[in-house]
Amino acid sequence: MENDNTVLLNPPLFALDKDAPLRYAGEICGFRIHGAGVPFEAVILDKATGEGLIRAKEPVDCEAHKEHTFTIQAYDCGEGPDGANTKKSHKATVHVRVNDVNEFAPVFVEKLYRVAVTEGKLYDRILRVEAIDGDCSPQYSQICYYEILTPNIPFLIDNDGNIENTEKLQYSGDRLYRFTVTAYDCGKKRASDDAEVEIQVKPTCKPSWQGWNKRIEYTPGAGSLALFPSIHLETCDEPLWNIQATVELQTNHVAKGCDRDNYSEKSLRKLCGAASGEIDLLPVPSPTANWTARLSVHYSQDSSLIYWFNGSQAAQVPVMNGLHAHEGLSDHFTLSVWMKHAVVPSKGRREEETVICSTVQSEDGYSHYSLAVHGCRIAFLYWPLLESARPVKFLWKLEQVCDDEWHHYALNLEFPTVTLYVDGVSYDPALIHDNGLIHPPRQEPSLMIGACWTEEKNKEKIKGNENSTDTVQGDPLLIHHYFHGYLAGFTVRPGSLESREVIECLYACREGLDYSDFDSLGKGMKVHVNPSQSLLTLEGDDVETFNHAIQHVAYMNSLRFATPGVRPLRLTTAVKCFSEESCVSIPDVEGYVVVLQPDAPQILLRGTAHFAHTASDFEAPDGVPLFPNLQITCSISHQVEAKKDENWHGTVTDTRMSDEIVHNLDGCEISLVGDDLDPEREYLLLDGAALQQRGLELVNTSAYLTITGVESIAVYEEILRQVSYHINHGAALYERKFHLSCTEMNGRYSSNEFTVEMNVLHNMNRAAHPNHILSSQQFIHRGHHLPPELSGHSLASTHNNAMVPSAATIIIVVCVGFLALMVILGILRIHSLHRRGMGQEVPGAAAGGHTSTGSKDSDMFWDDSALTIIVNPMEVRSNDRNLGPPGLPDPSPYDMSHLHSPTRAARRGQQKTVREELIRTWRKMMTALTRRHPTPQTAMTWTTDTSLAKVTALTAIRSFKTPVQWIPKNIWLEGGGVLL
Repeated sequence: MENDNTVLLNPPLFALDKDAPLRYAGEICGFRIHGAGVPFEAVILDKATGEGLIRAKEPVDCEAHKEHTFTIQAYDCGEGPDGANTKKSHKATVHVRVNDVNEFAPVFVEKLYRVAVTEGKLYDRILRVEAIDGDCSPQYSQICYYEILTPNIPFLIDNDGNIENTEKLQYSGDRLYRFTVTAYDCGKKRASDDAEVEIQVKPTCKPSWQGWNKRIEYTPGAGSLALFPSIHLETCDEPLWNIQATVELQTNHVAKGCDRDNYSEKSLRKLCGAASGEIDLLPVPSPTANWTARLSVHYSQDSSLIYWFNGSQAAQVPVMNGLHAHEGLSDHFTLSVWMKHAVVPSKGRREEETVICSTVQSEDGYSHYSLAVHGCRIAFLYWPLLESARPVKFLWKLEQVCDDEWHHYALNLEFPTVTLYVDGVSYDPALIHDNGLIHPPRQEPSLMIGACWTEEKNKEKIKGNENSTDTVQGDPLLIHHYFHGYLAGFTVRPGSLESREVIECLYACREGLDYSDFDSLGKGMKVHVNPSQSLLTLEGDDVETFNHAIQHVAYMNSLRFATPGVRPLRLTTAVKCFSEESCVSIPDVEGYVVVLQPDAPQILLRGTAHFAHTASDFEAPDGVPLFPNLQITCSISHQVEAKKDENWHGTVTDTRMSDEIVHNLDGCEISLVGDDLDPEREYLLLDGAALQQRGLELVNTSAYLTITGVESIAVYEEILRQVSYHINHGAALYERKFHLSCTEMNGRYSSNEFTVEMNVLHNMNRAAHPNHILSSQQFIHRGHHLPPELSGHSLASTHNNAMVPSAATIIIVVCVGFLALMVILGILRIHSLHRRGMGQEVPGAAAGGHTSTGSKDSDMFWDDSALTIIVNPMEVRSNDRNLGPPGLPDPSPYDMSHLHSPTRAARRGQQKTVREELIRTWRKMMTALTRRHPTPQTAMTWTTDTSLAKVTALTAIRSFKTPVQWIPKNIWLEGGGVLL
């Protein structure tokens, strides 16, 4: 028994000796156990009968040793007491099995079990929990059954620990179930610690891409940006053996197919180092280039012209007016064109459409070539010599030809080698064959764009198009193979070839898809990117490896000032399963990349904004520089998010100016403020030859001066400092204002408008121009300070005879004379009023019996020359000649002439008397009004009329001849509160 030393033997232990019943020899003295480390011992119970007992030396553990096996041997007592000559029995084998005691409780293998299941299914087994028991016997070591302790849940558990759901789980209901389970061994001993189970309900599994964002924002200048950093493919446990995904970036709506440099075509050629000498075959319509006048014109985002050919139009370049666009075209030239071929379903893809067709005269004779589109093929036919050689046709099969998108094509001919570049990527001809004997074209120089001519007699194929071309009127040749689509930037460079580097710089896309981690690409993975970087394909056979690979697909834009806007994005996936019948289908992923507005460069123009020079300086051959110390700087402002303080959890936006950066300008314009320049008296000077050496263009008119072309800021500073203003001798010009502004990125960003004001200081000869005002002195002498009018000007030179400009002199003289006239008129007016006051005061004093001193009394006469009485016409009847309503007393008897007093105390008393007299007059007016209008409300209306009260009061004052300064400024009358 476990944990005990008793051993129950079956059968019991006995040993017999044949010498019995002899003493000693017939007795069993003991037992001996053989075996190393046997934890048992044997004892003799009865020597005569040979009965013995086996017991454990110490309690045994079933879990340590479940069974023990050893041998035992009996021996007798020998021949005497001393035990001599003892005899041994044979050995017997003893097997001891330790009986187990249920001392251990079941223990779960995991404390927490988690699993996720899809909704809407009944599972035979969702998961299995497992518990173990430490006992050694099957009875106590086995788990007989499990039990769910949490009530009211839709799950069951069997005796093996398998959990199943009793009803279909719904994602719209409980999305997570938590419950407790326990276990019992066959001895009905419960587990010491219960286990927790979590079952998460997922929506119905749909094979798709998970963990991606539809909107992806890209900041210009950020380099490469991962499009799907956390994406993974959900296959719903369907085994796959091949996965292929295609990421497509749609940029066809940005400029001509993708984001390229924003400079104009001509500026971009200079930046890329292209040699000059190219000839524009589709120029802007003008009197000297009128063959494009009848074509439909569109404008692209970079302001370049796009011509539409509708399948029935062509442009024939004439050989006249000094224009020989096809001279030098023999066996070395480069054709360059932007093309968007429009595939017309009605035409199909069998009819050839000619882009350019030309016959060229050289020293050896006439050669002919044509570039055409035939379905999804580009065909170039070259006839070295019409007299002897045979024509050769080069063919390229390209998807770009028929995808209805913009692409750039550049063809380098160095016969017999022909190379075609599409979007900066070179392609060798797929097929070269001899066209055999065909009817040669007419040996006459000719160049046509959008169609070609023929001299074949069979014209049924081209019937109907003969009268549809307006540009070839009068030509007896028949036109066919009309082009249908858009053409732009069509140039030819005769006599030399463009290098591969220049072509890639000019026309390669600056944005596209990129794979950023080829080093960690998993085993069996393949990555392919098309030349325009708009299509990236991944292929693999392991889902986890594929997920890692697609997370490194990135968008990149190398332009500093990328074109902002939306770029649609699409992820298409195709999978192959081991079972074709149950193979899953992965839906497409559609999103978009948002290119944010780049930080706009700030172009700052600084310098001297106001200065003056003598007329002799302007009349010099070189004139006066407009911008002698001009400085042009360019910087970029950044948006920086900074924490306000440690306790502030938000962010604040701070606009900071970055360090000065290197930029290129593509144009500057000098315009005039006011009237245009008079070419007979003034003009702007700039060396045009120096500009041509730098590849810049100059336009100098009477209204503006423009410099165009891509150059560094330092070059533009140097050139603009050389612009000077010149006036002819004797021209009466005094000041001019000019505006200067510069642009970059094809006019996308503009500078501030810098204004310069120039003053012309004219010399005044005293003998030739006498002036009585200046006869005794000059305005400006040597060593004197400048007058305040010119204190802010920068004078180039001064001398003894330097004068203030004549216009300013005239203005000053006129102002001084006008001021003197006003002073004289004021004095005369005061004197006249004084005399008038003296004449009126003497009779009034005599009539009143008073005498008055002339000076004081004359100052207190009543001047009513400026008195204006305003009467409301709605309140005065036409037949009322008095100022008030009928019935009002005449205020004339109230003579207040006795109130005159020169003393302050007397004036105070007289003011009180005036108040009392006015109050009495007011009461009489109220009485008359009340009689005429007995209604109190009507009477109140009259008494509260401010204008009527003012008229009455002022009439009384005028009749009293009371001096104005003696009347109180504020007189409040009863009943109306009228303010006088």
